[in-house]
Amino acid sequence: MSAPTRLVDVRGPRFAASVTAVVLAVALVLGSGVLVAVQAAVFAVGAFAGLRYAPYGAFFRAVVAPRLGPVREREPEAPPRFAQLVGLVFAVVGAAGYLLGTPVLGAVATGLALVAALLNAVTGFCLGCELYLIVRRALPARA
Repeated sequence: MSAPTRLVDVRGPRFAASVTAVVLAVALVLGSGVLVAVQAAVFAVGAFAGLRYAPYGAFFRAVVAPRLGPVREREPEAPPRFAQLVGLVFAVVGAAGYLLGTPVLGAVATGLALVAALLNAVTGFCLGCELYLIVRRALPARA
């Protein structure tokens, strides 16, 4: 028997992507490895503990969602969680680049994460979620 699929309000990950884009843009402008590392920690919580525990998701549920009205659409949590893992990888590389003295690596990795966050925030298209679907199709089905 498999675990039930947890569903999330589709507006939550998009809100989180908006906040993430702002954080990463500021980090990129400032060249701040510490700020990218903080964003990496946010990604880690979302990827490993779940979106309900991620700071931006918790803020969305407590403050933003009640002002938007009832949920009209939900999606499975797994693809956005995987997207958080992908973001974590880029943020760790970006933070390491800045903090270890290779700012070009830091800027490139942070910039790529920023592009993905902006794409989700502005259009609702989640690159990490699409990557999740590709990986799921490529892996053999579990017995």
